[in-house]
Amino acid sequence: MNTELNRLMALMTGDEKHGPAATSTLDALWVLYDRVLRVTPQTSSAPGRDRFLLSKGHGPMAYYAVLAAKGFFPEELLAGFGSYESPLGHHPDRLLVPGAEIGSGSLGHGLPLGVGTVLGLKAQQLTAPRVWVLIGDAELDEGSVHEAIAYAGPAGLEQLHTVVIDNASASYGTPGGIAARFEAAGWSALTVDGRDHEELYGAFTASHPGRPHAVVARVEPKNA
Repeated sequence: MNTELNRLMALMTGDEKHGPAATSTLDALWVLYDRVLRVTPQTSSAPGRDRFLLSKGHGPMAYYAVLAAKGFFPEELLAGFGSYESPLGHHPDRLLVPGAEIGSGSLGHGLPLGVGTVLGLKAQQLTAPRVWVLIGDAELDEGSVHEAIAYAGPAGLEQLHTVVIDNASASYGTPGGIAARFEAAGWSALTVDGRDHEELYGAFTASHPGRPHAVVARVEPKNA
C-alpha cells in the first residue's frame, strides 16, 4: 500500500507542505487506519467510534493521503492542498476535513484534548471507544503535554493511547528515553521501529489493563 500512499502524497504540492513532518508519520497512520481504528467514513459521527486526534497537525500530508485512501473524501481534493478554496489546509480543520476530530497544528494541544475526550466519553458511559493521539517528539517540550501525561496515568485512563513519532527533534532529552517518561507516570509504554508495520501493529494492540498506553515510533532523522 505504500506505493499507493506515496502516489497520493505526490498529488499535494507547494512550499508549505512540510514533507519531512508528514513522511515520518505515514507508516504509523496507515497501520492505525488500516488495522486498528474502529472508524470508517460511514461511522465517522457514530458515538461508539474510535477517535483519532492528529496533534502533529503541522504536517498533515500523510494524514490527508490516508483519509483519501480510506474513502473519507475523494482523492481529487488532494491536488488543491493548501490553496485558498481547498478544505485541505496546511493545518487540518475539523469543520472542513471529513474524518478529522480536531483542528490542530500548534504544538502541545492534542494530548490534553485526548484526555478531555476520554473523560467526556466516560461521563457518557461510553467505555468501548478508544482515543488515539499522534504527537511529535518535539511536543514533549510543551508543559501541556507533560501535564496530560502526569494526569492520565494516575487517573487510569485506559481508553487513551498516544503514538509519539520520535525523529530526534525534541530540544531536551528524557532520562531513559521517551517511553520511560510515560512509564514514570503510570502509563504502559513500548518503543518500536516506526517504519515496521508489524512492530507497530503489535504495539498498538498490546494489552494495557487499567493504564493509558503509549507507543514510541522511532524514525531515523535522515528519513524523517
